[in-house]
Amino acid sequence: MIDLYYWTTPNGHKITMFLEEAGLPYRIHPVNIGKGEQFAPDFLSIAPNNRIPAIVDNEPKGGGAPIPLFESGAILLYLADKIGRFVPSDPHGRAEVLQWLFWQMGGLGPMAGQNHHFSAYAPEKIPYAIDRYVRETRRLYGVMDKRLADRAFLAGDSYSIADMACYPWIVPHERQGQDLADTPNLKRWFDAIAERSATRRAYALSDTINTVPSVSDEESRKILFGQGAK
Repeated sequence: MIDLYYWTTPNGHKITMFLEEAGLPYRIHPVNIGKGEQFAPDFLSIAPNNRIPAIVDNEPKGGGAPIPLFESGAILLYLADKIGRFVPSDPHGRAEVLQWLFWQMGGLGPMAGQNHHFSAYAPEKIPYAIDRYVRETRRLYGVMDKRLADRAFLAGDSYSIADMACYPWIVPHERQGQDLADTPNLKRWFDAIAERSATRRAYALSDTINTVPSVSDEESRKILFGQGAK
């Protein structure tokens, strides 16, 4: 059984997409990031960076004590290795998947996240910052579009954790100031993943957990964006 510590964000959706595809048994522990539940001591013992998602694998491959894990990319790779699916075992195929997984973790996610922040959440509208991140998001969409011109998925013909990592960050494309009509290969990929039954089940969970919390009020802003070094 996998214990999943989750909220309805792009990074949270990555893991429910995987678990629904894999058919692994799991139970969700909601962590309401708008209320500061990510700072609870029990959660921090699993995820010291106070970010969702996190998991505890109570039945690790090969046995032994439960394994806690944080960081969505690390979780995807761990789970794929656990079941032997969604990441190839051969060196070339594995390298293809890993480079696009890390591309999402280091590029698409952070840049789209800053896009969201300055476009929707920042108390002061800063045109330079908004334009900077909308343009960088557009560039990253273009990278994906070129990559998908001659293959079904990011790492080739097979659906992988690289696709699961990227898809939730494309879902809010309108909010990011992007039009998928400008990137037809990306749109084809996006529509295909949206139609997968596991994707539908994963996103349906949002309605049973909650919607992404509003950060329009000052208290939520301080919780989500006000943490300092201490």
